[in-house]
Amino acid sequence: MLETVPDAVQNAAPDGGWACASNALPNAIPNAMPASGQDPLPVTNTAPAAPFKCAAFIKEIGRGAHGARALSHDETFALYQAMLDARVTDLELGAVLLAYRIKGESPDELAAMLEAAHASMEPLSTPAGAYRAVSIPSYNGARKQPNLVPLLALLLARDGVPTLVHGVTSDPGRVTSAEIFTELGIAAARHHADIETSLATRGVAFAPIEVLAPRVARLLALRRVLGVRNSTHTLVKILQPFAEPGVRLVNYTHPPYRESLSGLFSAFPSAGAGGALLARGTEGEAVADTRRQVQVDWLHNGVCETLIDAQRSSPDRPGIALPEGKDAATTARWIEAALAGDVPVPDAIQRQVEVIARVARRA
Repeated sequence: MLETVPDAVQNAAPDGGWACASNALPNAIPNAMPASGQDPLPVTNTAPAAPFKCAAFIKEIGRGAHGARALSHDETFALYQAMLDARVTDLELGAVLLAYRIKGESPDELAAMLEAAHASMEPLSTPAGAYRAVSIPSYNGARKQPNLVPLLALLLARDGVPTLVHGVTSDPGRVTSAEIFTELGIAAARHHADIETSLATRGVAFAPIEVLAPRVARLLALRRVLGVRNSTHTLVKILQPFAEPGVRLVNYTHPPYRESLSGLFSAFPSAGAGGALLARGTEGEAVADTRRQVQVDWLHNGVCETLIDAQRSSPDRPGIALPEGKDAATTARWIEAALAGDVPVPDAIQRQVEVIARVARRA
């Protein structure tokens, strides 16, 4: 997640929470680039039927951190839907995104945006079996530690849990899950049907956000134009991509984000459909931290259960054997060795696999 409190939730004021038990900028935005060696992925840009006027909305949300007011659910849905449909002018779109970056979204606004994002994308069919599908967002990549999201996904798939990883294919200065999957011989999906085929045949798939949700991807790419993240960076990490709601891994960096997500999922059942495993992330990724055990909460049906308690790290704890480098090739070879049993899977990740499989098992 973000290294600071995420913009989408920093000013959120959820109604309660859970107590846990024991436009179009077609010329400015280049087509998003997939993994190296592949053709550019198409970005859907439908010609707008009619412009969507935003002045009345900007007047409410653009008064600064203290003077701005939240829009209603219906207003937010209409506004974000128009943004996804490229019906907002460049000037107004930039104003909306920067206003929300300063103001932050209320849980109601975030729920409405998520509803509009889901309406803009085609849900995935998942294979029948003992487990519901699991989705893992991967939008940060490795900076200081090896990115072990692909290991987590492959361990789940080996246990029979259909696992989708979705995210960006490249990020300057970071090692993405897509790059590691490529080194492992698992190509990024190029079409919607590719995702479903890979889930059905090998139990795991990597979907670039441009393939999973093209309209959402277009707004995500605006960071390259504006220089800062926007609301969509939070939304992609809580997307429910499956027709039959699956289990989502959701991570946070700062405690206020945990409280805001609890408020979102408790107040808006549709946003929490399928349930979510909520835990502090590892450099913004949803894989367990190998250095310490963090708290893992299971949010479902208006209930929050703490499935794993946090444990303090100890200086006397023996070191964990990890890849010697964080580059994609080195990480992929280490993951292959871990899958083959030649190096041990870190305990925290093994516990994470067991918990995910338990909550994903069909009743």
